[in-house]
Amino acid sequence: QVQLVESGGGLVQAGGSLRLSCAASGNIFSANTMGWYRQAPGGTRELVATIFTDAEPKYSHTVRDRFILFRDHIRPNTVYLQMNSLEPDDTSAYLCNYVAETKDYWGKGTLVTVSS
Repeated sequence: QVQLVESGGGLVQAGGSLRLSCAASGNIFSANTMGWYRQAPGGTRELVATIFTDAEPKYSHTVRDRFILFRDHIRPNTVYLQMNSLEPDDTSAYLCNYVAETKDYWGKGTLVTVSS
């Protein structure tokens, strides 16, 4: 089993920034993919950004150039999502995801609200 603990959501004005964090613990594999998805009320879950081990992150085109996903160099099973230039359309529940050895785990989510 893998546990994911997320933090960092909140309310911010358009143009502002937030940083989300997700720490994975438990039966961790060194080779893994971690990342963030988001789901707005009544909407479908969509990919925001993912990173495989120490490879270059991959981003949704909607957040590319505004969001940065990176791993903690000391605690590589912790990832951060730096969200800049936030827009009202970024309002959503953000869910952390961990995948390794064909197993898939999700965090409970953290809410991000961007006011106009």
